[in-house]
Amino acid sequence: MMTMMPSLLSAALLLSLIPWTLTEAPPMIPIAIMVKNTLQNKPLQTYKTEVISGGILLGVMKRLNNSDAGFIFTYSDNDNYGPYLESVNGVAGNNEARTYWQLLANVTNSEFKPTEVGIGCIIPSPYQQIILNFTVW
Repeated sequence: MMTMMPSLLSAALLLSLIPWTLTEAPPMIPIAIMVKNTLQNKPLQTYKTEVISGGILLGVMKRLNNSDAGFIFTYSDNDNYGPYLESVNGVAGNNEARTYWQLLANVTNSEFKPTEVGIGCIIPSPYQQIILNFTVW
């Protein structure tokens, strides 16, 4: 019984860190995912959606993929770096052509910068815009 006490205390501490209760839904925040592919002269596509507060971009992308929004993507898991975005809306990166999907996030209303982490680590802010940019390296 004594060994269970630290576990119960740990669980209680973790629950106290959650800003909502387990009986109510966590807040959802609006974000936009934009697909940019100027290499193939395709129009900018914008997908407005929501993410659970504290949720990751990969989860948002999976929900969009499973919806009727017309957004599809594939990714692979890298043992060292986590999920790696391979294709968006049927367009895949290609090592021979030196193309890939770059992740950009807005730091101001009009300024976007490359992210320092991938789709498994980006935690979007409310009203944040994420650009999936098909480009060359």
